[in-house]
Amino acid sequence: MKKVHPAAASAVAFAAFALAPAHAEISIIVSSHSTLAPPVPQVCQAFLGKIKSPTPINLTEKNPLRDEFFAKACKKDPAQVQAVWGKLIFTGTGTPPAEVDSGAAMKKAVAADPNAVGYVDKKDVDASVKVIATAN
Repeated sequence: MKKVHPAAASAVAFAAFALAPAHAEISIIVSSHSTLAPPVPQVCQAFLGKIKSPTPINLTEKNPLRDEFFAKACKKDPAQVQAVWGKLIFTGTGTPPAEVDSGAAMKKAVAADPNAVGYVDKKDVDASVKVIATAN
């Protein structure tokens, strides 16, 4: 039986940890001038086209925070989200949320619209928006 050197085992464990994807603490945000404070289930309903208000602003599909938001806040994987929107678009009963490509663009869009709701990594929150909930 081969013995594994403790330093080698530690190095392998550290390398595996270092390669693991980072998970963000997601802040659900509205404009700092907004009076909105919908609960997370209502936010998810807006992002999934079930209600019209608040106005959701989404990150593009290429942004990994988008999938993390839907998984943590709405308990949906990318295929489920795509299926919901595919049905709504096909039946003509829904229009997907506007999309932005970065946290900075998300903050700018949400800050400019008191009826909008969006999400960013907690580290990207500033005074232009206020956090109404977190998804972890």
